[in-house]
Amino acid sequence: MADDTTLCDTAETNQQSELLFENGSSCEKGVKQLIGETGLPQIEDSIERTCNGVNGHIDSIKTNGHLLNGHTERPSCNVHSSEPSSPEDVGLSLNSNVIGTVAPDANGAKDGTANDSIMNDMPDNKMLSEVVINLETNGALSPLSVSDDSDTQTLGSSDSSALSTPPESMTPPSEEVEESGKVEDVIVIQDPTFTLKIVPPGTEGFDLQVSPQEMVQEIHQVLMDREDTCHRTCFSLQLNNHVLDNFAELKTIKGLKEGTVVKVVEEPYTVREARIHVRHVRDLLKSLDPTDAYNGVDCMSLSFLTTILNDAERKKPNGADAVDCSPPDYILPGSKERPLCPLYPQNKEQKLSPCLRVLTLSGWNPPPGTRRMHGDLMYLTIVTAEGISHHVTASTRGFYINQSTQEIFNPKPAGQRHLSHSLIDLLGKISSTFKKTFALLLKKRSQKHPYERVPTPFQTYSWLAPQLDHTVDAIRAEEAYTARLGYEEHIPGQTRDWNEELQTTRELPRKNLPERLLRERAVFKVHSDFVAAATRGAMAVIDGNVMAINPGEDTKLQMFIWNNIFFSLGFDVKDHYKDFGGDFAAYVAPSNDLQGVKAYNNVDLEGLYTLGTVVVDYRGYRITAQSIIPGILEREQEESVIYGSIDFGKTVVSCDKYKELLSKTAQSLKILPHMVTNHKDEEVEVYTSIECKGIKGNDSRNYVLDLLRTFPQDVNFLPDEKDELSEDVRQLAFPRKHRHKFCCLRSELIETFVESRYTLFVRHAAYLLMQKQGKEKEQPKRDLSKMEMIEEPIDEGETIPVPAKEAVLDQERDNKLFEEEESKETGEKDGGSGDRGQGLLLDTENKCPVLKELAENAGKDGLDSATQEEAAKALMNSPAKETFDANHREVIARAAIASGSLSDKEFDIRFNPDLHAEGVTHAIHDTEYFSRQKKLVRDAAKFLVTTQIPLFIKDCLDHQAAPLNGETLIEMLHQRGVNVRYLGVLAGMVANIPQLSYLFTITVTEMIIRSVKHLFKTYMQDVGMINLATAVSHFLNCFLGSHLNLTAPKNDDEISNGHNGRKKKNRKKKFISTLGYGNSAWTGMNPIDLWSSIKQEMNEYFYFELNCEGKFYVDAVLSRYSMQKVTLLREFVTTVGIQLRLREYDLDAKVIFSEGDIINMFPRVKHINPTASDAYTFYQSGQNKIQIGAIREGMELISEALNLFNNVYGPMHAEIASCLRMLARLHYLTGENSEAIDLQQKAVMMSERCNGIDHPNTITEYMHLALYCFASGQAVSALKLMYRARHLALILFGEDHPEMAQIDSNIGLVLHGVNLFDLSLVFLEKALVNNVKFHGPKSLKAALCYHLVARVQSCKGDFRMALMKEKEAYSIYKEQFGEDHEKTKESSECLSYLTQQAVTMQRTMNEIRKSGPRAAMRSIPITPPAPSSVLETLNIINGIFLIPFSGLRVASKTEDPATPAAEDLSTPDDEVDSSVPAALAATIPEEEPKR
Repeated sequence: MADDTTLCDTAETNQQSELLFENGSSCEKGVKQLIGETGLPQIEDSIERTCNGVNGHIDSIKTNGHLLNGHTERPSCNVHSSEPSSPEDVGLSLNSNVIGTVAPDANGAKDGTANDSIMNDMPDNKMLSEVVINLETNGALSPLSVSDDSDTQTLGSSDSSALSTPPESMTPPSEEVEESGKVEDVIVIQDPTFTLKIVPPGTEGFDLQVSPQEMVQEIHQVLMDREDTCHRTCFSLQLNNHVLDNFAELKTIKGLKEGTVVKVVEEPYTVREARIHVRHVRDLLKSLDPTDAYNGVDCMSLSFLTTILNDAERKKPNGADAVDCSPPDYILPGSKERPLCPLYPQNKEQKLSPCLRVLTLSGWNPPPGTRRMHGDLMYLTIVTAEGISHHVTASTRGFYINQSTQEIFNPKPAGQRHLSHSLIDLLGKISSTFKKTFALLLKKRSQKHPYERVPTPFQTYSWLAPQLDHTVDAIRAEEAYTARLGYEEHIPGQTRDWNEELQTTRELPRKNLPERLLRERAVFKVHSDFVAAATRGAMAVIDGNVMAINPGEDTKLQMFIWNNIFFSLGFDVKDHYKDFGGDFAAYVAPSNDLQGVKAYNNVDLEGLYTLGTVVVDYRGYRITAQSIIPGILEREQEESVIYGSIDFGKTVVSCDKYKELLSKTAQSLKILPHMVTNHKDEEVEVYTSIECKGIKGNDSRNYVLDLLRTFPQDVNFLPDEKDELSEDVRQLAFPRKHRHKFCCLRSELIETFVESRYTLFVRHAAYLLMQKQGKEKEQPKRDLSKMEMIEEPIDEGETIPVPAKEAVLDQERDNKLFEEEESKETGEKDGGSGDRGQGLLLDTENKCPVLKELAENAGKDGLDSATQEEAAKALMNSPAKETFDANHREVIARAAIASGSLSDKEFDIRFNPDLHAEGVTHAIHDTEYFSRQKKLVRDAAKFLVTTQIPLFIKDCLDHQAAPLNGETLIEMLHQRGVNVRYLGVLAGMVANIPQLSYLFTITVTEMIIRSVKHLFKTYMQDVGMINLATAVSHFLNCFLGSHLNLTAPKNDDEISNGHNGRKKKNRKKKFISTLGYGNSAWTGMNPIDLWSSIKQEMNEYFYFELNCEGKFYVDAVLSRYSMQKVTLLREFVTTVGIQLRLREYDLDAKVIFSEGDIINMFPRVKHINPTASDAYTFYQSGQNKIQIGAIREGMELISEALNLFNNVYGPMHAEIASCLRMLARLHYLTGENSEAIDLQQKAVMMSERCNGIDHPNTITEYMHLALYCFASGQAVSALKLMYRARHLALILFGEDHPEMAQIDSNIGLVLHGVNLFDLSLVFLEKALVNNVKFHGPKSLKAALCYHLVARVQSCKGDFRMALMKEKEAYSIYKEQFGEDHEKTKESSECLSYLTQQAVTMQRTMNEIRKSGPRAAMRSIPITPPAPSSVLETLNIINGIFLIPFSGLRVASKTEDPATPAAEDLSTPDDEVDSSVPAALAATIPEEEPKR
């Protein structure tokens, strides 16, 4: 982030940013410096590859891997190392770039030659063409897409994510690729790597392998990371006594070749360099301290995977039989205990003693003029671990001990001054303890995984934290109050021009892959910096650290400028939103505006610019942070706006330039250009909503802002439209009144709705063509009637015959037109209509091969959808061709009418966003056309409630989707275009479906949490900073406690004098309007009032009646809706940004929290997420290869996608975690277990760091890693990981969830594998209960679970119970498959075996009874489970089954979104791979829930 100056902040990296956009430097060079300064991977990194295909299969890779934000944590980098790396170490080369670029020469000009390539050979030209097409089209959109950018989904999402979604069909190779010249996307890399001899001062030299494309500053980063040179910051690299330019590429330096000696030369310090060095030393001393991660600063976050695995290793004694695999009591099924402390396991290794007691700036700073003349730069005070105090002078030559004390200033060197260029060297000389402890610290630091140390791109916060000791840290104090207050520390005295940086990066060229990679990386880096700065500024605004630009106004009306960012509060300024809902509308407007900014950014139109926008919720306030348009503060708003309206439609202006630009975005966003009338009765055509404003800045860029109504309004929440809504919608109690009038449909819904209408148009057009051809051939009537019964889903969620016009056309005019067409067609049946139809097809056959195929197949019973779609596309293009018969257009017209198109001549589905906007006067020239526009908006709103929500419920019933908590539920709904305000509708629909009881609980929980959040927001605005902890703890007690008459605790006013109460009270009133002070209204809250308000809020916002009868509201709610109090606690504090003290809370107590339990409050940040478009394309290409059986080629393409993700995002990103998980699974399926474990460990750590330690995705990653560990024989580690996943799941959603059945089945099987049969039975029986509950008593899941329980019971010798369970499995198989099916026969064999064993057991028992106590019991042979058989069953449980395919093992995993389900590789439900033993493969399980 912008404020990250940790391990690698050197003088060189700071100087780079000063050169960022200086006068005379090119844009490209400026961006390269921006990226280079933070250590991001360079596109010009070296590659040595042996390639089998277009992506370049990595047989050997030599590259550098610089990490994000200046952190080069690479202890075993494969290039910059003097020793060869292991295969695991190669995986740490995080940013192995696959593409070279045409590099600028010394003057910044291109030399015009391609430097390098990702491959040495190109055996498959067809594959190359295929990938190039995909790179250029980037998932080219069909006419049914809303946006020009389809890569807006998030890989780590819980459902239907971009990585999860089955890839689009690949565009076949065509000659157009060659003609377009786009093959330059793949550039040849041929320059070999070579080795340099690096000689640091005072130590032995070492060899460093480098690439000609690397820059000199990258060698600096390597030296910063090496253990023996990491303490040096102020040095230069010299070749033959000439200093090397940091920005020079190595290949441009004369005399640099194999074996060249490069010396590291210490340089004189400046004040700035000395400060950087001291900060670097401080960071080294704190490198093992988790304080920054708990406090949520510097983009540090927590990861506990290493701690868990180390704990498992420590519990492995020499004897395998002594391994303790039993879980803690709170993990066992049925336990009501939900401890919080195990969420944050503590490292049991001995903690290092501190290297120093104190390192601080001396009070004698700054040096007087006389001492500056002698080279003194600054003074430090140091107290060693032995307790000895020293005063140190930082001079231009280095650091030395002076003779000063706390009372006497004497800057002269002490007797033993120990002059050292590095402060670390000086400390080692004066303190033996420091020397010893610092060496141990460096050793432990190097042992940490790089993924535990590098910063994340966006800050992740923890909702629990231990009570950490607050130590003296003068450097931290100085940063908090000086360097960071509005200034970036690496550009002293300057603020960054955020708007210029954001817009300049978007203006970068993007014609080929290297250019796009550079552009996307620069965009992402600047955006992440902007988000960090905006978040810090928003917190400063609310905390009172920024002065308003209008200080005379009321607090709610104040605006702020900080660090070149404009901040405004989410209140209705001067009744601007009075007619739209007041403060409620002002609160939701920033979120809507952010969605609009995201939509226009996805279109990414050249010449049109949006503002950098971040929305921050902090301490009950909503703050909008925006970049500043150049010149906007110097003019009145009326003078600035050249397009749109500033008064909601009264005054409307436009200009030709904006018409040209916005007409293009309107086409992509499905916005209908429309005419409105302004205050002068002039008609003006607008291409956006009326509030959208166009402003031309002083930089001559055209900006659009106020995009809060980019998409049409939701008529389901407009009471005035009641008579216009359909009966289906009115039955669901719509329309409803909402508290504001900014209820808009989501972009995802618009896209899905247009797709459904386009499908209807395609099939209707194809059917009409087939019908015409059929009439010519005089098909029997029965054949046509067969076609008439083709069922076609439409947007209302019903199925109708395609030709049934009365079900498709609602408007009277459409019905009349369709009837006229039908009557004309009937009248011409005997009079030559066949000739017309035949002539139509004959005319078009030569022009369109698809139509020719359509004509040839017209007499057949059916037609494949691909042919239908191609035929319809040909039809859509045909009206522009005058050579086509008029009858051709007739087919299009009838299909367009059937699909609800605005036009009778073509498919045209676009929306007018101003249809229901108040204050807008429409210039209506065609009443009928205007009515069609309104009907289209109504149909889209109807589509949401009658199709999208029921389809989501169906997906949950089919276990295609299964939200784990409120966050994943909202994510899934948003992906389907369903707004949060429809949660009450969803809850009503699933309330009486037993299989979805978990979904009902999650939905009601989310409504409660959001209602409480609304109340908490208002509550916190009345609280002053002095009462924050007390007020928050009181609110939590009212919400979750069981004390009926709870009163607010007396405030522990530490600064009160205990008297003059009246004066104090009056003084309080005086400051009531400022953010830092509050009133005492919050003290009047009690549990009864709070829960009454919650019920009212849920009723008003969600239209859901919360039933909580009884004395204790919270207990009644928990009992009625099967909730957990710990889940409510976690969901609420993470939603509003509260951090609690890590301890075990008695949640059943009357008063649970005290003010000491409130550690901190964090912001909740919303922003857009820039994407790596080409990486998605490579990923989708890899998925396609896997689907057709080309597993190795698919893995290679996905590996390249991972490299591209690293190029754009750096090494740490949630989407990279999803890509790593996919690669790990592929390696597992090809038998490469060690590679799978290595990749999956990275995925786990990355998910913990980027998503959170208890995020649903983190649970998924833990379970995958556990499976791979067990497959590698690491049963103890596998169980520890599974126990961790189950504990997280218990906190998140409890035991009543289908996902818990999956977790319990895995744990039970692994315990079975280590012969812990009693424990195994506990987990498997719980899994059986959940499978029967959520999948049904006759489901295949239940059958498999019955079989597993029977196996464990037979191993225990309980053959009678095993026989009963196996009978249940047999009955299910017999009912599902019949007696002759393989599964039924296998189960029958198991029954026979168990019956025989049960009979043998009974005979033995009878003999014992007869023979008396002297009888000897014969042993009954019980075969213990083999690890291989347990693993095979685990694969089946997890939906992975192995199929021999071309000598490779190929997976079909239909339940997990990150694994493509290959149709030609999967087996039908009645077949199982022969490699699965018959006794184990009970059946292929039903499809598992997606995440």
